[in-house]
Amino acid sequence: MRKLGLIGGIGPESTLLYYRRLVYAAHARVGDHFFPNMTIESLNVFDVFRFCQARDYDGLTTYLMAGIDRLIAAGAEIVALTGNTPHIVFDALQARSSVPLISIVEATREEAARRELRRLGLFGTRFTMEADFFKAPFRESGIEVIAPSVPEIDYIAAKIADELERGIVRHETREDFLAIVRRMQRDHAIDALVLGCTELPLLFTDSDLPVTTLDTMEIHVEALLAAALEMSAGGNGTAR
Repeated sequence: MRKLGLIGGIGPESTLLYYRRLVYAAHARVGDHFFPNMTIESLNVFDVFRFCQARDYDGLTTYLMAGIDRLIAAGAEIVALTGNTPHIVFDALQARSSVPLISIVEATREEAARRELRRLGLFGTRFTMEADFFKAPFRESGIEVIAPSVPEIDYIAAKIADELERGIVRHETREDFLAIVRRMQRDHAIDALVLGCTELPLLFTDSDLPVTTLDTMEIHVEALLAAALEMSAGGNGTAR
């Protein structure tokens, strides 16, 4: 299996989930005496937010690319960003990287298409919900992605930044998020909800959502493993 490199810390809680899921999924696929070789470069999610807030996408690209270069120097053969928000500059990063980057957005779009889903609700950071980088690939595949209302976006974004990024999970926040899902199901007839922030699985672990869920982190982990194993078997390892 090719060596994986993760840009972590965006945020810390999801980095822990990525590591655990990747390690044990690889263990299950490869063999009882195998754990994957992996390097994590932990960055600061609040720096990512500041770059996005300022719309300084060149600065964000430079910041993330420095981390990717350090992963490559450590021997990483495939790299992934453990958050949806920094994919706002994914194309620029891929153009500068000497190894394949595996896109969480493309992996999720492919999974939605495979399931023949057509109207998706989207939860994530403010930047993921408001910008077009996440929605555009789905739209090109004939899949509509619907963000919450403006007040709901404000609420979700604040709870992600102030609670989930810090590992805080509150019952009242979960109930409020579920109420928004039910409202979007009623008003927009969504047939699935995209957990477009990799901390959101912390909130919904013990809850049954009223619609199908697309957990971007879970989908991304599967895409990473598939790419790493394909490359080790002599495939091309095409970047996505």
